[in-house]
Amino acid sequence: MDKLRAMQTFALVAELGSFTKAANALQLPNASVSTLVAQLEAHLQTKLLARTTRRLSLTDDGAAYLERVQRLLTDVDELETELRGAHTSPRGRLRVDVPAAAGRHVIAAALPQFFAKHPDISVDIGSSDRPVDLVMEGVDCVIRGGAVHDESLVARKLGEFKVITCAAPSYLKQHGTPLTVEDVQLQHTAVNFFSAKTGRVFALDFKDAQGHSSAVQLAHRAAANDADTHVALACAGLGLAQLPLTRYVKNLLNNGSLVQVMPQLDAGELPLYVMYPRNRHLSARLRAFVDWVVALYAQKMAQLPA
Repeated sequence: MDKLRAMQTFALVAELGSFTKAANALQLPNASVSTLVAQLEAHLQTKLLARTTRRLSLTDDGAAYLERVQRLLTDVDELETELRGAHTSPRGRLRVDVPAAAGRHVIAAALPQFFAKHPDISVDIGSSDRPVDLVMEGVDCVIRGGAVHDESLVARKLGEFKVITCAAPSYLKQHGTPLTVEDVQLQHTAVNFFSAKTGRVFALDFKDAQGHSSAVQLAHRAAANDADTHVALACAGLGLAQLPLTRYVKNLLNNGSLVQVMPQLDAGELPLYVMYPRNRHLSARLRAFVDWVVALYAQKMAQLPA
């Protein structure tokens, strides 16, 4: 038995929750994958996986073994990569998923610089704000805004955007300019943002100079789960919106497409992260891309006006 290959196969079956999916990923027959795991179980004299006709799950021994195996495989991969990296440049294809606004306004324009530095790497970019199962979907890393709740991911912070409350001049002309939270509650509707995962609509957040916080849930005529669409709906005059103060939004304020309201009330900040699986080996090409994205956003954040 090739013990290392058997461990790699078991770890992939456990991650994907399926012998068939692991076989497809490894481009092996199902029987070969089953045999490798069975040989590993026989060698260890314990069951690692509990199999039924409907689901596959780890036994207690399997869960403990998987944790140790993943660390071991990561160490082996890192050692091999370091040795290979001493003689070769990073190469291969990356799959990343970024919000459409980040892809359009930041990543796309800067990618030629990345390719000039790493000519042997290619990048497939998916654009969405939806939750992505990186392992199941074969995605190497994602860029996402908001708090990080998934402990299986490593998150490197790219920066933080101040959030402002704003609306189109046409909306304010029709409904008036709110001066207080009470005005918002009594007279206004919102362009809301909702979670692509749960459908939950996010409230508008306000904090005054004394630190008193309010979360206001307004009705909406239109809502979005994509940052670019959210901005477009606000520009169309469909309601108040709380938007991260990116360079794009700043330009819309400067050209009069949007007007900030109630600047005396703090609407919070939106952190931005690049994330990748904690237990998946950080390849040389992924490390190069992540380091580049971190440096790129550090430069962009420094250029943002106060």
